[in-house]
Amino acid sequence: MYAAAGDDLTAVPWANLKPFPLLVEWLDGAGTAVSGAALVVGSGYGDDAEELARRGFAVSAFDLAPTAIERTHERFPESTVEYRVADLFELPAGWRERFDLVVEIRTLQSLPIEERAAAARAIAGTVAPGGRLWLFALARDAHARGETRPWPVTPAELAVLEAAGLAWESRREDLLDADLYDVVGTLRRPPLG
Repeated sequence: MYAAAGDDLTAVPWANLKPFPLLVEWLDGAGTAVSGAALVVGSGYGDDAEELARRGFAVSAFDLAPTAIERTHERFPESTVEYRVADLFELPAGWRERFDLVVEIRTLQSLPIEERAAAARAIAGTVAPGGRLWLFALARDAHARGETRPWPVTPAELAVLEAAGLAWESRREDLLDADLYDVVGTLRRPPLG
């Protein structure tokens, strides 16, 4: 989709060309206590990564789409963010438990259902001891037949993050209709010792 969009960045449906509002709200409040190294999963055109860098984080960000990373470099030529093309399932070994803050916005829900558990473990694996995962996803209690992408995440898929060593620090569910809701919250890896 990024390649097909060409120079029309607005042609990518999820590209808002500004930082995600709920992430900004969290950073303005509870997120002020977090600092250090940050990772943005599925960084798209880089707006969330740039917001974190503006706030003083040392930011790494990745996307599977080379065109997204190319456009990000064009948009932010003076950026301090380390952008790279990477596959969630083959992340650099140096990223293991490295980041004080990991940001995941709608990546899990964009993946095929059978890949979700491995993806959740890969994301959780990047969170440093004492670090946080900030997550936003569309969710429902079970997958509906005939759903098309993005497939909302289920409680069982989110529980994989807990099984990978993270614990919910805050969690909010906003009902959208009878069984569809947004999940926004932070999970934390216990500090060492």
